[in-house]
Amino acid sequence: MQAVKNNTVNKIDRRFCVAPMMDWTDRHDRYFLRLISRHAVLYTEMVTTGALIHGDRERFLAFNEAEHPVALQLGGADPKEMVQCAQFAEQAGYDEVNINVGCPSDRVQKGQIGACLMATPEVVAECVAEMSAATSLPVTVKNRIGIDEQDSYADLEKFVSLVADAGCKTFIVHARKAWLEGLSPKENRDIPQLEYERVYLLKKEHPELEIIINGGIKTLDEAEQHLAHVDGVMMGREAYQNPYVLAEVDRRIYEDNNEPVDRMEIIKAMYPYIEKQLQQDTYLKHIARHLLGLFHGQPGARGWRRTISEQAYQTDAGLEVLDNALSHINKR
Repeated sequence: MQAVKNNTVNKIDRRFCVAPMMDWTDRHDRYFLRLISRHAVLYTEMVTTGALIHGDRERFLAFNEAEHPVALQLGGADPKEMVQCAQFAEQAGYDEVNINVGCPSDRVQKGQIGACLMATPEVVAECVAEMSAATSLPVTVKNRIGIDEQDSYADLEKFVSLVADAGCKTFIVHARKAWLEGLSPKENRDIPQLEYERVYLLKKEHPELEIIINGGIKTLDEAEQHLAHVDGVMMGREAYQNPYVLAEVDRRIYEDNNEPVDRMEIIKAMYPYIEKQLQQDTYLKHIARHLLGLFHGQPGARGWRRTISEQAYQTDAGLEVLDNALSHINKR
């Protein structure tokens, strides 16, 4: 499937991306997803500048070389801190640094970051300009189409134009507005209406920009339909809850003719990784929870999920848990 042609030359092919998702897209999940798709661009959970500057930086930045292409998503609003963290990302070997301008959680709002920044495009623009000057990494922005009453197309276009003038060439647009008052983060993922046409119009009026569409995308058929209008798609919850949807991404989106990897091959490929992580005192539960949806819709899937859920949370759990879970699949 050919996407809309973009004038921007960028080494990262973002035709298909997996969204940054708090508590979900950690390094173990990203390693797992990379076994399914060779080409999809992976994003970390949002990491705040405070966590990187004052916390366990090595832990927050850790990733496996197999994850490339992989982007670090930052939550912050202070240009100097954002510059410092962009430099951390470059030193750590990330391929991109992305600014979160879409998260509506209360904690994020208190810090005046995330979706709140839609109201202050000049702050985002300053961050982009200074980060771009201080690092060779592409600096991208993930934003909503609006917030609260500031939700017209004109508001969106003003935000994008101002930030683009500062040097941002790639915008990942969640095609829903965010209600900062009255809706929970979970409700903000479903209740505001999807406005795909608004994102299409943004691309039409700004052909010089790379526009990635996000929000409610569940199938590759839908992804291909979007690619007729924008440069790329970003899939979120479906890619986590039904990860094998990524098995056809390389062939259908990236024209890679290699055969999709089999589910059983994926699990067997996880064994050496898990074994190494267990030796480094990682508990199995932190990895196995990401594997629950691999057999979604397949015979034996319920037994697979139940076994992992019941056994992986024991402190001494090892690879035998996956062996036990696979017995439900093999019986079928």
